[in-house]
Amino acid sequence: MLNTLLPILLFAALGLAVLGALRRVAMWRRGRASKVDLIGGLFAMPKRYMVDLHHVVARDKYIANTHVATAGGAVASAVLAILVHGFGLHNRFLGYALLLMTAVMFVGAIFVYLRRRNPPARLSKGPWMRLPKSLLAFSASFFLVTLPVAGILPENFGGWILAAILFVGVLWGVSELFFGMTWGGPMKHAFAGALHLAWHRRAERFGGGRSTGLKPLDLNDPTAPLGVEKPKDFTWNQLLGFDACVQCGKCEAACPAFAAGQPLNPKKLIQDMVVGLAGGTDAKFAGSPYPGKAIGEHAGNPHQPIVNGLVDADTLWSCTTCRACVEECPMMIEHVDAIVDMRRHLTLEKGATPNKGAEVLENLIATDNPGGFAPGGRMNWAADLNLNLLSEKKSTDVLFWVGDGAFDMRNQRTLRAFVKVLKAAKVDFAVLGLEERDSGDVARRLGDEATFQLLAKRNIQTLAKYSFNRIVTCDPHSFHVLKNEYGAFDGNYLVQHHSTYMAEIIGAGALSLGQHKSSSVTYHDPCYLGRYNGEYEAPREVLRALGIEVQEMQRSGFRSRCCGGGGGAPITDIPGKQRIPDMRMEDIRETGAELVAVGCPQCTAMLEGVVEPRPLIKDIAELVADALLDDSGQSKPNAPAKREEPAEAH
Repeated sequence: MLNTLLPILLFAALGLAVLGALRRVAMWRRGRASKVDLIGGLFAMPKRYMVDLHHVVARDKYIANTHVATAGGAVASAVLAILVHGFGLHNRFLGYALLLMTAVMFVGAIFVYLRRRNPPARLSKGPWMRLPKSLLAFSASFFLVTLPVAGILPENFGGWILAAILFVGVLWGVSELFFGMTWGGPMKHAFAGALHLAWHRRAERFGGGRSTGLKPLDLNDPTAPLGVEKPKDFTWNQLLGFDACVQCGKCEAACPAFAAGQPLNPKKLIQDMVVGLAGGTDAKFAGSPYPGKAIGEHAGNPHQPIVNGLVDADTLWSCTTCRACVEECPMMIEHVDAIVDMRRHLTLEKGATPNKGAEVLENLIATDNPGGFAPGGRMNWAADLNLNLLSEKKSTDVLFWVGDGAFDMRNQRTLRAFVKVLKAAKVDFAVLGLEERDSGDVARRLGDEATFQLLAKRNIQTLAKYSFNRIVTCDPHSFHVLKNEYGAFDGNYLVQHHSTYMAEIIGAGALSLGQHKSSSVTYHDPCYLGRYNGEYEAPREVLRALGIEVQEMQRSGFRSRCCGGGGGAPITDIPGKQRIPDMRMEDIRETGAELVAVGCPQCTAMLEGVVEPRPLIKDIAELVADALLDDSGQSKPNAPAKREEPAEAH
């Protein structure tokens, strides 16, 4: 009986799976066009799956080993089952191979079941709770029906009752793995995920690459939407990426806004986009809601506006763009791209940037800096430093990009300290002075692509007039924009963060340094230096050169918790149950450190905004400047920072 029914079942399931695949592809193709290498991507997919995806999955050894056994066993078992029981190739060798693969899959499924028996809060439940049982049913049933093929048991063993039971088991397992893979259900991620890896919108991420710069809008194309208003405004491979979500919740666990009780959960955001892709409501979502927002209140379809339908605007504005969600995602989904795309529509089309957002954007247009200070005060912090201007010098080795920290009294101390270090190392450097404009980082993260491109093109025009070998800046946000986002407008430069440059000149013996006296120091990794640009080691090299043994926080390196200062979050200021910098300060206090070394003016401002008592906050440049020795081996006194506030700030 089984020999007759199994081929019918298998090929019927395959046929339905193909129909489901065509339906899903049609859903994805509702999105806008995107240039991808369709054939090359398919050939590259296996390596991307085995290497790049598993590089992320391998951070959790339990799940990595489980996934290898379950997924590898399932793929091999499905192929062999079609050959043996579909095409009737009752070959003993194939039978034993199928027995082995179903056994491997069964063992993996047991570990999936154990993880799901008492799942952590980040894991979605609902249909996902049946997945281990479906995997067990598939592997156990096919194992038993294959025993006669391998010659271990006689044909028709157990009679028709056992055959009926096995057929039900096969039907259950095949429905989940074949039918559910394309029509919907927990296994949907396998089909969509494979094609997402093949046609990823950031193919540069694979093979050890890094791609973190936002993609520009074509503001000269009147037909191109200014951002994303409706699900169909995403590119088709973005929609495909959303559909690949495995609902593991690693993004949720990493998100600082979610932890702070702000109305953002990146996992639910992606699932809401899936709802918008197919049409419907979020009532069946079986994971954690947005903090403070009930499940079942949002709905939409591909042709309806996302905001106030699928999501609320404050969900989008809660994001700090720290990229922790993207870093943790085993399916390599681009959450931040999607959020900024939707912000662009709100800002450019609706003018709906909340709180101080509109004021900051107006300031950038009027004064070239977000604080609205008169541009003529940009160099007041260096009035006594006799810095070389590139307009006079024309050519230099290092262009010191000052950034808008020039208008902030606290950051002026960092700038002056770094100038002291550059002079001590006898570096040939200059500044743009009043020719420098805001890099455009804040405008771009707030969705104002037009202002960003205006600022970027002005800066690129200015830089084209001069000759320099590299740009060095103390601000990771300016560093990221200049390094990774100006290239789209033909602004290609060698750009370094000041920690990287200081590590270089210290390694070359250009500085004579004493030892730091503080008893305990921890280091806070800035998001835009670490996760965005992969620079974790240089700041620690500098600290080690000062004799500092860093007391690492539990969340450090690529898992560093955001300070809450990126993505315009302090400007949009969406309330939560607690402040992100307060949470980060708790991480710091757990180390017992008396001093926090930082490498970003945003991080400095956010952490110093935490109510005292708390550890001292100092930029790495300040620590190096404090440790400089003169020719006699004595510490060089550090000139006090100018305390006068620019007149225009009053």
